[in-house]
Amino acid sequence: MGRKEKTQLGKTQNFEVQPSGAQPKLKRKEYEEQIAKLHVELVKLQFWVKRTGARIIVLFEGRDAAGKGGVIKRITERVSPRVFRVVALPAPSERERSQIYFQRYFEHFPAGGEIVLFDRSWYNRAGVERVMGFCSDEEYDRFLQVCPAWENDIINAGVTLIKYWFEVSKDEQTRRFSERIDDLRKIWKLSPMDLESHRRWYDYSRARDAMFAATDTKESPWHVVKADDKRRARLNCIAHFLGLIPYEETLSVKADLPPRQKAKGYKEPDYPYHFIPEKY
Repeated sequence: MGRKEKTQLGKTQNFEVQPSGAQPKLKRKEYEEQIAKLHVELVKLQFWVKRTGARIIVLFEGRDAAGKGGVIKRITERVSPRVFRVVALPAPSERERSQIYFQRYFEHFPAGGEIVLFDRSWYNRAGVERVMGFCSDEEYDRFLQVCPAWENDIINAGVTLIKYWFEVSKDEQTRRFSERIDDLRKIWKLSPMDLESHRRWYDYSRARDAMFAATDTKESPWHVVKADDKRRARLNCIAHFLGLIPYEETLSVKADLPPRQKAKGYKEPDYPYHFIPEKY
């Protein structure tokens, strides 16, 4: 059985995900059919957000190699980047380290009619910074104390804030890291921090538990995604996200394609275009 911890709300949650054999692997055809339906709903959400001026923030946190990037990619691949913005910040610069901690995140918040997806967020302080010693104990303690009130203020300002935590089992994380090492197409995904997170599994577990205990609030709860099965995790997360937003279909009636204008004597020029080689 997974390890159980008490959160601040008194709820009991299973944090440790074990390899699951209860459900067969989702076949690609079924997955593609379901993701296509969800893509349609995301487009409907996009139109609704633009019409209403809604502001939505979605945080994607979790274990390294848990599949956060894959879910973000599936959310954004059929919608406008002008509405769905992805924010994946690098390590803070010297100037940013001298700022108020939340400052560099706040400047990326959505305006009206935007959805911002944070691929990692201010919770770096509760995770990698805590485990790797990149912040002091005082900075860490202050973050856990201040964060719930700060998030509550964001929500009271009219912004919808959604937080996802992706959890994989130890064996599945090892398998994915090994795959990245052996596949040149994925080696860029493997950083020294990833390797260290594999070694420090239980340090990260303790940091996660403390983070949940302090920041899993009624106003801003953590939604945990079981991510051992990537396809199911993507479908479940996107469906849950859509279910949290009270959007309505605002698509207009399908437009009629107008006929092209008459050429009125126009002819293609005999211009020496530099066409690329057709290798395929």
